[in-house]
Formats: sequence, C-alpha cells, structure tokens
Amino acid sequence: MKANSGRRVLGLSLASRLLPENMAVDICIDDFYRAKVQYYDYICMRRSIKKFKMERADSITLHELLMRVKRVVEDNVSGYYWIKAEISEIKNHPTGHCYLELCDKAGDDSPVNAKVQAMIWSNSYRLIKPYFETSTGYQLGKGMHILVKGQVQYSPIYGLSIVITDIDPSFTVGEAELQRQKTIKRLRDEGMMEMNSTIPIPTLPRRLAIVSSDSAAGYLDFMKHLHENGYGFRFQTTLFNSPMQGATAPKGIIESLDKIAYLQEQFDIVVIIRGGGSVQDLSCFDDYELCANIAQFPLPVITGIGHEQDFHIADMVAHTNLKTPTAAAGFLLDIFVREDMQISFLSRRLLLSLQRRMADEYAKVESISNKTISLATTRIKEEHHRLDIMQQRITMNNPYRLLERGFTIITRNDKRVTDIANLKQGDDIQVLMNEGTIECEVKNVVKHEMYGKE
Repeated sequence: MKANSGRRVLGLSLASRLLPENMAVDICIDDFYRAKVQYYDYICMRRSIKKFKMERADSITLHELLMRVKRVVEDNVSGYYWIKAEISEIKNHPTGHCYLELCDKAGDDSPVNAKVQAMIWSNSYRLIKPYFETSTGYQLGKGMHILVKGQVQYSPIYGLSIVITDIDPSFTVGEAELQRQKTIKRLRDEGMMEMNSTIPIPTLPRRLAIVSSDSAAGYLDFMKHLHENGYGFRFQTTLFNSPMQGATAPKGIIESLDKIAYLQEQFDIVVIIRGGGSVQDLSCFDDYELCANIAQFPLPVITGIGHEQDFHIADMVAHTNLKTPTAAAGFLLDIFVREDMQISFLSRRLLLSLQRRMADEYAKVESISNKTISLATTRIKEEHHRLDIMQQRITMNNPYRLLERGFTIITRNDKRVTDIANLKQGDDIQVLMNEGTIECEVKNVVKHEMYGKE
C-alpha cells in the first residue's frame, strides 16, 4: 500500500508526513520498530547538520588559535624563571646564537618527562659562554645539568621555547660533584675502591700494556722518558689506542681493557695515560663503568692522567696513581733503579763477605801453616836430637872404635865369626886390628868359659 493510504498505524502519521516524497515505503505493523529507529536517526542527522552549520560559521584560523595560545602563555607564564634542566641537544649557529633542546627526567635512568626548545642569543652567549667555561672548566654539552634563567615565549610558527639570559655555573659544578660522590659511594659500597691495589706489582714490570691515544702529547712524553732513560733499562710496550676524552672515551677505554685482559699473560702491568686538559675533557675518568673495570682488572693498573692538580675516581681505584704521564714513566724507572741498587748493594755485600771469608780462611791457613811449621820444626829438632843420640851410640858402638881400643874382629870368608864353635882346625881366618889385617890359620880350637858367664 502507499504511504498515506489504507490502514494507519498509531504514531506513524507524523513520520509519514515528514518523510520525503521520494522515500515512499510500505509500512506494516511488523515494520513499526524499524521505522521508528530510522525516524530517530533522521531527526538526529538534521539537528547535527544544523549545529555544524552554526559552528562552522563561528570557526577561526590556525593563526588566530595559536595567537590565543600565545596570549595565554604571556598572561600566565610571564617574567623570568630559574629552570633546572638537562641539555639533550646543543648547536652553535654561525651567527653566534646557541640553540638547545632541554629535557627533564625523574632520575638518571628514567624516561624524559618534559622537553622544550631553548636559545641563547648571540649578544648574551658571547658573555655567558666564557664565564661558564672559566667558572666550571666545562663546555656546555649534551647530558650536562644546568640551572638557567630564562623567559618563556610562544611563537605561532616555532612553538613554545625558552630564551635563556643567564646560567648559574655553581649549579653545574655542584651537580657534577654530586654525581662524582655518588659514583665514589657506589664503588665503595661494592668493595671496589681498594681491589686493584691488592694485586702485587711484579719485581721488574718490563712488559707494559699502554692505554692511550697514539697522537696524545702525554703518550709521546711517556714513551720518550721511558725509552731514553740513562740507565740502559729496556721495556716492552704495546699501545692499545683509545679515545681519551669525550662521551665515547669510557667505552673505548673499556674495550681496550677487555683486549688486554684477554692477553693478560703477555703483560706485567697496565698504564693508562692522558695528558692535561679541561675539567670536561677529563670528566670521563669519573665514569662509573670505566672505574669499575679498572678496579676489577686482573693486572695492576697505573694511571698518569692530567696535570698536578687533577685527581679523578679512576686514580682512586687504580693500583697506583701518578700526576702526569712523565711521572708514570718515572715511577716505572724507579722500580728498576731500586732493584738495580739492591742488586749492586747485594753484590758489594757478597764481595765483601767473600773477601772477609777469604781473609778469615787465609788467616786460618796461615795459622795452621805456622802451627804446622812450628810443629814440624820442633819435630825435626827432636828427631835431630834423637839422631844425634843415635849417632853417638853408633859412633860409640862402631867396631873400628873397638879396634882402636885394642879389640880385634875375626872373619872367615868375609863373614864375621862370633862363635868359636864355627871354627875348626885348619880354617883360614882374618884378624882385623886397628892398624890392619892378619891372615891366620887355625892350629887348634880350645873352648873355655868366658869370664863372668855362668
């Protein structure tokens, strides 16, 4: 049936009249609820179109909107503020301006929770920059914590930014020292401050692993002082080339230490050398990771970093810290000089000991020799005396002496006759007398008792 004919349904007559003529539909009781929903959607659409037309008539340009934002900023954030922030980016423009990106974090390891662009115009920057660097020893750089005086401004083109007019250098120094003390406390709490110093230095540390930059003046001074020594000492040096300043220095030095640790059997000692520089140049030697690696290194580590007045956490955890690279070379030479002096001293002591021993032994030999000679002389004299006595006895018992006294000696066949029983009648005998010999023939042998013999 058509829209306006036939049976009508209660509540649909108004809807039927409002529907466009080209939207004629057949409506039945079963379509009631569907038609009602369609009607409601249609009414809402008409109202939205009307409202949109009204709002579109009241629209503004982007510039007008951002200018309103600008006025809000100027009305609510006017004047100058002291702002604590971290530099996340910095760029010096050829015009003399300095452009920065400042950020804020809840903690060192926390994500960024605020970020804004900032700038220092050239007329301020040429005064702020040298004053800040002179006061702190640092150059403005990425990752630095600063306290700046600035004014918030808003540009419809460039957005929100801060114009910096002053920087408090004491805040940066304080933040750096605070971070330094945190690092020291952490290393001390972890028991690392004295760890490397417990490793003994070899008696003669000749094989040196050097961590430095091959173009650094400090490295060249060290090598010259070490190798051109007047003692004739010779060292075996191996350079592990590393960046020695800037953000990449800690990582580069740690990589060199890792290489040395892998080859540790080839070295006696590690020497970290860096000549003088600004506070910022040398700040890498306060890095926790680097200092922890030095503290736990398996070989003794010697540092020769900076000038006389410089002292860093790396110096504190090292086995021995020297003020300069030249002083580090002098320290190593002194070890050899002391050992050389000790050897010379011991050599002299040994020589003197040998000389004293030889003198003592010579004295003993001489004493024994003198005693031997004395004893021999005495013995010889005694033997001479005995010989004299024996000589006297021999002389007294000499048969010829008996002959002088009138005795004779009888021989037969050149043998002395001592027993008359050995002679018989007719034997030829010789009778020896003092003046000569008598040849005789035995006529008769008469044996008789000798006088006094029983």
